[in-house]
Amino acid sequence: MKGMLKYLSPFAPDQSGAVSVLYDMGGITVICDAGGCTGNICGFDEPRWTDSPRPVFSAGLRDMDAILGRDDKLVEKLGAVSGKTGAPFAAIVGTPVPAVIATDFRALTHMTEKRCGLPAVAVECTGTNLYDKGASDTYMALFKKFALDDTEPDRSAVGVLGMIPLEISRKDGVRYVRSAYADSVRRRFLCYGMGSGIEDIKRAGSVSENIVVSPSGLAAAKYLKKRFGTPYIIDYPFITDELQEKFRQLAGKRVLVIHQQVAADKARKIIESAGGDCVVCGSWFMQPSEIKRDADIAFSTEQQFMDTVASGEFDVIAADPLMKRAARAAGFDGEFIEFNHFAVSGDLDDDI
Repeated sequence: MKGMLKYLSPFAPDQSGAVSVLYDMGGITVICDAGGCTGNICGFDEPRWTDSPRPVFSAGLRDMDAILGRDDKLVEKLGAVSGKTGAPFAAIVGTPVPAVIATDFRALTHMTEKRCGLPAVAVECTGTNLYDKGASDTYMALFKKFALDDTEPDRSAVGVLGMIPLEISRKDGVRYVRSAYADSVRRRFLCYGMGSGIEDIKRAGSVSENIVVSPSGLAAAKYLKKRFGTPYIIDYPFITDELQEKFRQLAGKRVLVIHQQVAADKARKIIESAGGDCVVCGSWFMQPSEIKRDADIAFSTEQQFMDTVASGEFDVIAADPLMKRAARAAGFDGEFIEFNHFAVSGDLDDDI
């Protein structure tokens, strides 16, 4: 069975990525579900929920609501909530239910804006894609809807795209960004999706540069470059000094690094800077052509992963600890370096 998982857990789906981007934006987020998807997102896929809950709501769809597509009930609930929160916008996130009944999200946003007097965006998640697709679509929806054309340039401002816990496996990412890019010039980082709100989205055209820290932020970076001329770089500043040292010691070994592609490529560059020349990146998620090499592997099934690590081609695997059990079951007896990926295992880095 192609999709069967014996050792791995299902990865975070697209609606979780969408909510993660929206989480710190200050708006009302409504998940079109009966409650299960919202519980999964807040309980497992959003680590900030326990420390700083946000206005994330379930549409609470009942059987007949789903069958008949009662959008008016959802808009009525949104209107009641918006008057109590003072939120500057509303976001509606899809799940498998509205995907199956072909909900018209464009009409739903128009109804919401008319009823609530708030600007609204919709992200048409289906639950069949992975978190990075949902996050990427959400960035695009926000910038297209809210980014202003008449903002004054701010040379001290730098945007950071793709920075959500699902991608960087930590909640204190802003500290790492500031430390990594500290220089003689005072810089202000707008970390979209982690600490930065909708006002920063509006001023996105004013920043001097964007830093893309995961594939989910790349489409938005390209859009902002086309629209505003904002240059971007691709980098991952979240690998600890201790882990970097472990990577440097892998020179001369055949290494498979598994993570989201930007993180995996950064680990590869660290190994290569120490003299390594046999490093392959693997990912279950987006692999942009800008940072993907011909030998890199796109995983799609657990069995494919197990066959790859059982091939004997690699001395070392650097991956989320959840994959260690599958690797050992496949017969891999080499070195395994833990390289956390929250979207895979739900585990944050230990120093948080």
